[in-house]
Amino acid sequence: MGVVNVTPDSFSDGGRWFDTTTAVKHGLDLVSQGADLVDVGGESTRPGATRVDEAEELKRVIPVVRGLASEGVTVSVDTMRASVAERSLAAGAALVNDVSGGLADPAMIPAVAASGAPFVVMHWRGFLEGGNVRGVYADVVTEVGDELRTRVEAVLEGGIAADRVIVDPGLGFSKDAGHDLALLARLDRLLGLGHPVLVAASRKRFLGRVLAGPDAPPPPARERDAATAAVSALAAQAGAWAVRVHEVRATADAVRVTRAIEEARTAPPTPPEPGARGAEGAR
Repeated sequence: MGVVNVTPDSFSDGGRWFDTTTAVKHGLDLVSQGADLVDVGGESTRPGATRVDEAEELKRVIPVVRGLASEGVTVSVDTMRASVAERSLAAGAALVNDVSGGLADPAMIPAVAASGAPFVVMHWRGFLEGGNVRGVYADVVTEVGDELRTRVEAVLEGGIAADRVIVDPGLGFSKDAGHDLALLARLDRLLGLGHPVLVAASRKRFLGRVLAGPDAPPPPARERDAATAAVSALAAQAGAWAVRVHEVRATADAVRVTRAIEEARTAPPTPPEPGARGAEGAR
């Protein structure tokens, strides 16, 4: 899942793709680099970000969704507003990615249910205008799993079909680096919820903390792509449905190699040809 932020203030690439033409071109570039779908968002969800109004979000998102969909791209819309989701689906989007899991707008679940579109339910404990809110856990893996299960049940009761639900642990949302790493280490527990899992680790703060160590300042967001590719490969190996990333090529390559190794692990051994020597023996 390649990311197109049509915003001036996203944490990793704010302003780079703010123009519609540039954003559509970037989305097409991500597909050429290996993205299977493109996630278009018009509102930053970084800690401390101020929400944009509905009209501005629609102005940013709809032309980009329409432009990408008209080129045959599978588009996901990243929004917490039902009106933006509905308009985006009408413009050609195929999936709704709501970081609030339908909690920010009571109209979201009925709107998605009526459309039949897949819906990403992220673990969410509220808006982050005041920082990393309510990020206290006794057992982050168990608590996030339980809270996601509760939210999924509400989504199902709201009419969204079970085979349309995708879950996301919400890395970085009300979580510190230790919480994020613990969730990635136990991705099997989230897979146990019975729904596809989306992992959105790209360029996030916890990667900066890991790369910097305990005393140094973390590197800028755009210098965390190699770390993102490593997480993507591990998530793919663990069974994630998709990884959401800003820089697609490195992650696509990492996932491809991971898949090849997994296939080699399960493939029956190939007997050597009579009289043939292996590559190592020929040295």
